[in-house]
Amino acid sequence: MDNRWTDQVVGERMTVDKEFTQDVLNSEFTNQEWDLIMSAVEFEIENPDSPEEARIVANTEKVATIVPELDDINAQMQAMGGAPGGGSRNRGNGGGIVDSVKSALGMGGGDGDGDPDQERIEAASELAARYGEELQEHLESKGRWAEICAVAARSPAADEN
Repeated sequence: MDNRWTDQVVGERMTVDKEFTQDVLNSEFTNQEWDLIMSAVEFEIENPDSPEEARIVANTEKVATIVPELDDINAQMQAMGGAPGGGSRNRGNGGGIVDSVKSALGMGGGDGDGDPDQERIEAASELAARYGEELQEHLESKGRWAEICAVAARSPAADEN
């Protein structure tokens, strides 16, 4: 995928990253987990030919592939006694070693219809979508949105939309 427009917004991304820090802190993810999630997310502009209708969307198809690494980070943080650097770690009721063992053995812990990996993927996707919205709002406020849409419309990736 060719997203030349993303090369044009590096400085804006850094600003949005700083502004988005509180959103990450309020999420279930640590800063380290969020960095990993962002490495798996690709941002695309839908309808770049029309800046009024164009939207930044987060392509999160690859997030599922990094869930084992998220789990490793989570295990490391718990071994160190918490989740420094952000993330509430509040993943619902229960927790702890007994619930983990029960879950691993397929013995419940909750209503049984929620896949923890799928829930984390959805949470990561929602947070990435919010990030994309904030990036677009930032670009619009700086008067760069039409320019960025024009770059995206010229890129070969726009032919796929």
